[in-house]
Amino acid sequence: MADNQRIEDLRRRVQKDPASIAFAQLAEEYRRAAQYQEAVDVCHAGLQIHPGYLSARVTLGRALIELGQRDEAQHELELVLASAPENLAALRGLAEILHHRGELPEALARYRAALALARNDPDLEQTVNDLAKLVEPPVPTASSTGLSFEQMQDEFLRNAPPPPPRRQPPPAPAVAAAPVAAAPVAASASVIAPERVVAPAPVVAPAPAVVPVTEPEPVPAEPDRRSLAVLAALEQFLGAIHVARSERRA
Repeated sequence: MADNQRIEDLRRRVQKDPASIAFAQLAEEYRRAAQYQEAVDVCHAGLQIHPGYLSARVTLGRALIELGQRDEAQHELELVLASAPENLAALRGLAEILHHRGELPEALARYRAALALARNDPDLEQTVNDLAKLVEPPVPTASSTGLSFEQMQDEFLRNAPPPPPRRQPPPAPAVAAAPVAAAPVAASASVIAPERVVAPAPVVAPAPAVVPVTEPEPVPAEPDRRSLAVLAALEQFLGAIHVARSERRA
């Protein structure tokens, strides 16, 4: 009954002075009394005269939410947050709109911003925790997995893939040993002496032969025919002398 009396008093004040800022109080009383459409009508009329009255715009946004007109409500609340980013009522109202649409990450961000301002609000804190479980994957802990840190480390090492095998260097080429000559065995000895093992002599690679570089001999000029004839006669003469000497010896 008292609420109705307050609404009636405010309504008369606004009717008497349409430019009075009492319209914002009247609209809020209508909203609390669940008379949402009356609250919207009063806000529209008063905001035409006082467009920068943020509290009246918040009341308008919250009343539009109750009427299911969420697009119009979001527009009004975003106008408020553009001028007053820490307006708690506008943050909660916008978070509810985003939550209802299924835009959970955006809604969670708005709820957390509101919780940072409200702090001691168990209902808002519960909403943030419930929504965080849906949006953010849980972080595994030792209690949730049932394993201690050492057990988790052992489990990780047990399931880790084996390291790649180390590449061994290629073996060095084998050097053929020289044959070992057996020592001669004496015929008269009754005890056979052990063979003496002679260590192979180190193989020394021969030094490369030095080939002397000789100058090419000059090619003699081709003799003429007269010289050839003289040489032929000289060879016949020497051959005759050789034959004569051979006959004389015989």
